[in-house]
Amino acid sequence: MKTVIIKYNAGNIRSVQFALERLGVTGIVTDNPEEILSADKVIFPGVGEASTAMRYLQERNLDKLITGLKQPVLGICLGMQLLCRHSEENNTPCMGIFDVEVKRFTSPVENLLKIPQIGWNNITGLHSVLFEHVPENAYMYFVHSYYAALGADTVAMANYVINYSAALQKDNFYAVQFHPEKSSAGGARIIENFLNL
Repeated sequence: MKTVIIKYNAGNIRSVQFALERLGVTGIVTDNPEEILSADKVIFPGVGEASTAMRYLQERNLDKLITGLKQPVLGICLGMQLLCRHSEENNTPCMGIFDVEVKRFTSPVENLLKIPQIGWNNITGLHSVLFEHVPENAYMYFVHSYYAALGADTVAMANYVINYSAALQKDNFYAVQFHPEKSSAGGARIIENFLNL
């Protein structure tokens, strides 16, 4: 099985590689279209800023390539947000796989909740093959200031200030806001479930 990690102007790729290696899988990090198209599984991770990342993808036509992929694709963190319709972060049009708006957290009471959300939070309402053998209310590791609103493609939810999409799924596209590669055994199970699709 050939697993590709899309290389673009966003961080956190190495930790995804290490998580795959712990499962006995070698992830190929590349922005080469032929390599991506020939992969059995594609992982689209990222930590960074939406408009800069989208510009990098568009300059290389990777946005069009990603939206046309037919194999299973897993977006992580910024990767998930870029698969949505639009992000409030610098008013960025994104790829539109998920018809969801990405919004910035606003704390209703000053200093009640710190933004960004950094740390462990539980996920609920799990209904996707991604979460097979992952218990309801499992804790995952999050780092983000922006969130995907709830919508028709929501397959898991978390709460921080408000309820929001912890995971989305549509056709062959799967996406999680949290970092499964940093989420201990539960996160490893999610990655393994994705690889087993």
